Parts: sequence; structure tokens; C-alpha cells
Amino acid sequence: MLPVLVTLAVLLIAFMVFTAIWTNVLWYRSVGFSSVYTTELWAKTVLFVGAGALMALVVGANLVIAYKLRPAYRPLSIEQRGLERYRTLIDPRRKLIMIGSLGLLALLTGSSVAGQWRVWLAFLNRTPFGVNDPQFGKDVSFYVFTYPFLRLVLGVVFATVILSILAAVMVHYVYGGLRVQGPGDKASPPARAHLSVLVGLFVLLKAFAYWFDRYGLVHSERGVVTGAAYTDVNALLPAKTILAVIALICAAMFFGNIVRRGMMLPGVGFTLLVLSAILVGGVYPLLIQQFQVKPDELAKEQQFIKRNIDFTRRAYGVEGVKAEPYGTKPEIDKTKLRQEAGKLSGVRLLDPNVVGPAFQQLQQIRQFYKFPDALDVDRYQIDGKTEDSVVAVRELSGAPAGQAGWVKDRLLYTHGYGLVRAAGDRVESNGTPAFVQKDMPATGKPELSRPEIYFGERSSSYSIVGGRGQQELNYPDPSVQGGQRNTTYAGSGGVKVDSFFNRLLFAAKFQDKNILLSGAINPDAKILYNRTPREMVKRAAPWLTLDGNPYPTVVNGRVLWVVDGYTTSNGYPYAQQTSLGNATRDTITETRSAVAQQANDHINYMRNSVKATVDAYDGSVNLYLWDEQDPVAKTWSKVFKGTVKPKAQIPPQLAEHLRYPEDLFKVQRMILAKYHVTDAAPFYSAEGFWEVAPDPTSKGKTQPPYYLSLQMPGESTPKFSLTSVFTPKDRPNLAAFLAVDSTAGEGYGRLRLLEMPTKDQADLQQPRGPAQVQQDFESNDAIKAQLFSLRNTGTETRLGNLLTLPFGGGLLYVEPVYAQSSEANQAPYPILRYVLAKWDDKVAYGRNLQEALTPLFEGAPTGTKPPDKGGQPTTGGGALTPELQRAINDLQAAIDEFKAAQAKNDYTAMGAAWKKIEQARQALSSARDAAAKQGTAPAPQPTGAPTPGPSGSPGPTPPAG
Repeated sequence: MLPVLVTLAVLLIAFMVFTAIWTNVLWYRSVGFSSVYTTELWAKTVLFVGAGALMALVVGANLVIAYKLRPAYRPLSIEQRGLERYRTLIDPRRKLIMIGSLGLLALLTGSSVAGQWRVWLAFLNRTPFGVNDPQFGKDVSFYVFTYPFLRLVLGVVFATVILSILAAVMVHYVYGGLRVQGPGDKASPPARAHLSVLVGLFVLLKAFAYWFDRYGLVHSERGVVTGAAYTDVNALLPAKTILAVIALICAAMFFGNIVRRGMMLPGVGFTLLVLSAILVGGVYPLLIQQFQVKPDELAKEQQFIKRNIDFTRRAYGVEGVKAEPYGTKPEIDKTKLRQEAGKLSGVRLLDPNVVGPAFQQLQQIRQFYKFPDALDVDRYQIDGKTEDSVVAVRELSGAPAGQAGWVKDRLLYTHGYGLVRAAGDRVESNGTPAFVQKDMPATGKPELSRPEIYFGERSSSYSIVGGRGQQELNYPDPSVQGGQRNTTYAGSGGVKVDSFFNRLLFAAKFQDKNILLSGAINPDAKILYNRTPREMVKRAAPWLTLDGNPYPTVVNGRVLWVVDGYTTSNGYPYAQQTSLGNATRDTITETRSAVAQQANDHINYMRNSVKATVDAYDGSVNLYLWDEQDPVAKTWSKVFKGTVKPKAQIPPQLAEHLRYPEDLFKVQRMILAKYHVTDAAPFYSAEGFWEVAPDPTSKGKTQPPYYLSLQMPGESTPKFSLTSVFTPKDRPNLAAFLAVDSTAGEGYGRLRLLEMPTKDQADLQQPRGPAQVQQDFESNDAIKAQLFSLRNTGTETRLGNLLTLPFGGGLLYVEPVYAQSSEANQAPYPILRYVLAKWDDKVAYGRNLQEALTPLFEGAPTGTKPPDKGGQPTTGGGALTPELQRAINDLQAAIDEFKAAQAKNDYTAMGAAWKKIEQARQALSSARDAAAKQGTAPAPQPTGAPTPGPSGSPGPTPPAG
């Protein structure tokens, strides 16, 4: 019975392994990347078999040698009598035990080494960088490709020798070659010779390791910065050389013990090795560090700090970035400022991280569709004009509530529908997004010939589509019979499930028997799986690190997902390492599920080498080599030949929508926070270091970068850019502004760093940082009154992205403010209520950008108290009339009175307070009308005050009696 069960278990495991491999092969074939999977599988197999066989053969050979060298006679002792029981137990099963042990050891070793297949393939296809390190003169490719592979080989060989020593000791001890008790020698001559050879091999490997470790000093963390420091070069480097020579001598002593009797030579060699490692490798460098470097650290480390600065900036692609002084001469002529403000256009007021619920409420159409919680920013050229847009795909969230079933989930509700696009710089008159591409069927420009979304970020694990006669829901349409338009998938993607064998495989893969048993699957049907854009690109290019935020765009009538791919390394010499997860973490990655967080991998080299696309209809994947100078990308293009297309093959319509990727920009801004300082002495003092500005609307989180069209100083036209700001270390004011050109073309990728006046420039004003600007907005009397009235009368406010714009030689700050109902029985979504703006020391607000900007460049500052003489200010979006302010205050006082009475369950007082609320509302309405006649921006009509209960009194119904 047991053999039958074991056989069945083996067959089941074999079937599951075959299922996993073959369904992967079918998927890779369906997207045209089968060579990627076979190359990866071949590399893993070679490493698995090679490393496992090496370990098993070497350890097995030493087990056999140790057994054959067992002494024929073992002196009687208590120890040997105890071991005899083990020998009696082991001997009849010796071969079986050895085969099982070696098989397990080979399996573990092979599995571990097979996971390093990228290291091996990169080494075989390595490409020179054309840059030599300043210490050893080796090309950077040695440290990126060769060094990791040689460390891998050395590690496997070390492990093999150590395990061989342990195995030999164990066998020699069990069979009497080694003894702990009893008179005479503790080791037989054959056992001593065998172990001397093995230990000699270990020490010889240690000599190679010491010599090889010299090159690892370029990644040392001993000094002020990463890289070989003064102590490493002047103490540890010669120490490693000396230790390598000593280890060679010690290895010779161990080998010499083969022909000698006794343990004197091995003992001398071992003692020499340990003492030299402690004194030469540990104490000597420590003394140099403490007594030579520490007292004069800057002088000693200066040249090594400079190496780190140069190599770090080159490794992260910011070597050409130089800080440009800015803000020293802001424009003061209000006429020129008004003219410039009149030309200011394209400022994105629609925050993609706030307006998701508005898309959901206004464009969901049916409850089984869903938009992501963080939308994307793109730009489109319509009728010769380029406009920034907020875009999102309407994806399927599943069958309608209460109607779920296998056929509906897998065969009927199979895909989403359409891309929704809203103008980024304007809204409708009621504050909702101005949709320019919307609805079902899809309308607007650019036109969609294939609006179906079969491959998306919310695509389910699998769907079965196509086939003769199969009808899938395309989109709801009340105008047709049945209330829906149907379709049948006709794309090239997917794997056919028209055979019993394939259906059996996929039933096992997804652990779903319905795939095998269902009669609803039509002939020629296909199964779609592994269909989220990031997963598909990761499988097609396993050597890439992918951006956390793929975005959809329309190209030639089809929706394409664009995924930015990075090549990374942690082997670049002298470059500072950074955690990819920490560098890319901000408010959006921590609060929005649509943006994936990066792993906490430590890297010191990064390039955006590949632009990948995934067709949302047929799932076709295309990889384009974007950075044609990147040696890492060239290396992997040689590994996976033909999978990456040259940059010249990027369709022009697609190039219009490519943008500078967010995660690379986040890493670069973190590097530039320190490495904008390019001289060693000020870098050492760290006085000029910055930090990425905190998000003023989200405590404890980093402000994300923002896409918008921006006209930088010295440029004649706005360009689509990605921007961020810095503050000085532990200070709130603004230190610098960083922008990168995100428009594909000649200037793409150009980083510009505008450095603001510092505290040392006493005659110049330091710009306010984001947190300070936010405080200025909310402490301004006029703005505070407007926000106060919204926040305390049943309406919540949501602050949008605080944009910082170079303008008129200074900085203009713009922030949209959204409002949404806080009523529990409503489906709230944000609408744009105000635009806040700040220039110089003035702040203002308005219903749109121009209304907010107008008072900034007039004579009097906005938001000030009314003058003592001469009437009332009428400054556009700024000051309130006294009547308006008084009405708002009275309304708030009445609301507070109502809340206090409600807390005490005093229904009489609640009724009195309710009457005061109604009176205050009427007074506010009258004041608004009067202000409108004077031309002053009216206060918003408060909404959501306490509503009457069933008894006619406000609040909850009083208890009976």
C-alpha cells in the first residue's frame, strides 16, 4: 500500500510541476515571448543541475574516501563501544542514507543557486561601461557583472569544501579514524592526511577570497561616504594582500602535513592565520582610522568624497545637473505681471489623486465598473492644441452584486469599457470635471475603435472569452432589447481551451473544476490570464524593475498601457546606495492602492531603459529600448535577443504620450537633495543638504511630484514636465525647485534645478516652503472664512495638489480646494470650489485660476481687513464685506449653539438654535446678494446644516412622553 501511495504522490507532484511549466509556456507563446521563458528555464536548469551535481559529487567523494580510509583496527574504549551501535545501525543502510543525504543536499544547493540565474547570464553577456574606477582602473562592468558572479562561484565552492570537511569528520569519527578518548594519536594517519588536504583547500580558497576582497573595497561603508576611503586604501588594501600571502603559506603547511605525523604544522598554520586576520586585518586598520583619519578627517577623506560625488551623480543620471540661482530678482512691475498672468495657461487644477470619486460617481454608469483611486495625467493634441488631461480606464469590478456565478464571472462579465478623459486646467461651471472623452458608447476625441478593456490593472485572475456564439457584455445600453450591448472577443491574445487536455491543465492551475466540466465554454474559446500590465511586462522582461504607476493612453484608436522599465544595480563602484522603496515612498504610494510600492531593494545605479506597452484589447506586449546607451540594457538585449525593439520603432503617436517616469524622478530628487553639492569640503560639512518637501496636506508624508505643463525660466513655451521642491534640512522654507522635461524629443529628460536665496543672503527674501504656504492660505482671514463656512456646515473640504510654479522671476503657488457633502445618505464626490493662489506676500482665492490671480497683481494686498477710512475693499477673490463676515460669524455661532444643545439632549434649546440658524442663513443670503452687486466674490451658501427630525424640531426625534 505504501509504495502505491508514494507512487501516486510522485505522479501528482510531477503533474502539478508539468502544469505550472506548460501553462507558462502557453502564456508566453500567446504574447510572443516564449524565448524569454525557455532561456530563463534553461539557465535555471543548468545552474540547478551544475551546482547540485558539484555539491553531491564532491561531498559524496569525500564520504567514500573517508569510509575507505577507516582503520581496520579500533582500540577498545567506552567511546568505541558506544559508536559500535551506530555503525551497526548505519552499515546495512549506508548506501541508501548516503544517496538520500546527497540528493537532499544537491536539491537545496541547486535550488539556491538556480535563483541566481540573472547573475550568470549577465556575466556571460556583459557589456563594458566605458568608465574605469579610480582605484584599480577596472571598467565599471567588472563590478556590475563580473564581481557578483565570481562571488557566487566562490560562495558555492566554499560551501562545498566546508560541507566536505564536516562530512569527512563525521565519517572518520563514526568509523574510528578520529578519537576523542583513549591513549595514543587522536587521528589515524589516513584521516589526518585526508582532513589536512580538505582544510588546506579551505585555506587556499581563503587566500583567493582575501585577494578578491580587495575589489570589494569600492563598496566600503567605512568612510564618510560609500567607496574605498583613506583607511581602506592605505591600511585595509595592503592588509588584504598580506593576508592572501599568509593564507597561501598556511595552506602549504596544511598540505605538508600529508607526509608528516603530528599536528604541529596545521596548528602553526591555523594560529598564524587567526592572528594575522586579527592584527593585520582588524587592529591595524582600526588604529589608522582612530589615530590618523579621525583627527584630520576632511583632509584625509577629501579625494575619496569627491570620487563618491562624481560616481554617484553618474550612476543616477544626474551628472549634468547644476543648481541655477533663481529668485534673486523677482518682477515687481504689476503691469508686466498681469500680462504674464494673462498668458498663464495649462496649470493643472484637477488633482488626479482627489477627483477619483468624481469620475466614479459621474462616469461609472453601472455599479459593476470601477475607476482607480489614483488617476493618471497625460496630454493630448486635439485640433492642433495640446492639453493636459486627467485620464482613467473604466474597468470591470465583477458581476453585479447578488448575481455572481461562475458563468457570469468568467464568461459574461469579462472586460471593462472605455477611457475617460477630463481637461486638467478647467472644470464645469458647477465644479465637476470637464469630461472631453466619456460615456458608453465612448464619445469624444481621440476616437476609440477598440474601447474594450480585457487587460487592465483590475483584471481578474482569468476569463474565458471568444468562441463561436459566445456573448459577452460589452456595455449597458437601455435603448436595445435586453438593456445591453454584447460582443465576442476577437483579439489575438489568450490561450485556446478547445481540447480536453488544455481544459484539464487550466482546471488544475486555477483549482476550478468548472473549466473542465462546464458546457458553456464554446468551441475556439480562449482563456485570458496573467493580464495586469505590470505582471505581463515583468514576465516578458524579468530583468526590469517596473514603475509603480502604469498609465493608459489612446494610440491609433486603441487603449495602450504604458509601463516604464528600469535597469538597476547595486554594484556601481563608489556610488551611494539608496533604498528604492524609501526613495519612492510618498503620500500617494502610502494612501492609494492604484500605485504599487517598490520593494526595499538597495540600488546604486538606475536608468529608465525600456518603455513597454500592453494593448488593453488583445494583450500584445511591446518593449522599446529607450536608453540606447545603457550597458545593462544592452547586456540583457543580448541575453534575450529580439525581445526588445529599437527606439526608432516607437510609433510617433505613442511617442507623444511617453513621459518621464515618476519612480526614477523620485530617486533622482532624493539623490540631488545631497548631491547637488559637488565640492568635497561643503559636502563633508553637510550644511547645504536639503530634503524633499513634506506634504502640507498629509502629516508625516513626502510630497509627491506633479505632472503639469510648465514654462521654465529662459524658455519661450510651456513643456509637459514633472516637478518637485526641496526644503533645507529641518527647516520649512523653500530651498530649490526641480523640474524635468517630460516631452519626448530633443529636450526630454533634461533636469533643471533652481536654487533659491539662502539665509546667508540677507538682502534677499527666502521663498516660503509648501507647509508655510499652506499655513498662509489657511490663516488668511478671507480664505479662512470661506473654508470655515464649508467645513462647519455639512461640507467637507479636500485640498488638492499645491503646485509651485516659477513665475516672473519668483514663485507662484496654486492650490485647488474641493468640497464634498458629508451627509451619510449621499454618495459624496469632490467638486472644485476654489482656487487658492500666492505671489510674494499676497494670497487670494477665486472660482478659477484667473479670478484667483487677478487680485494678486493689483495695488492692495488681498485678504486684509477693511480700511479704517474710505469704504470697503472689493478685491476680486480676496476680502469679504463686513456684512458677509458678520453673517458667517452669526451662522457659525448658531450652529455651535445647536451642537451644544444637541449634546445635552435639550430639545427646547435645539429648537431655539434652529430658528437662529434659519435667520442667519437668510442674513447670509442677503449679504451675498449685496456683495454680488458690489463686485465682491460672494461667500458660498452653507449647506448641510442640521436637518429637522420627524417631529419638526431639528436633530433626532425627541423621545415619547
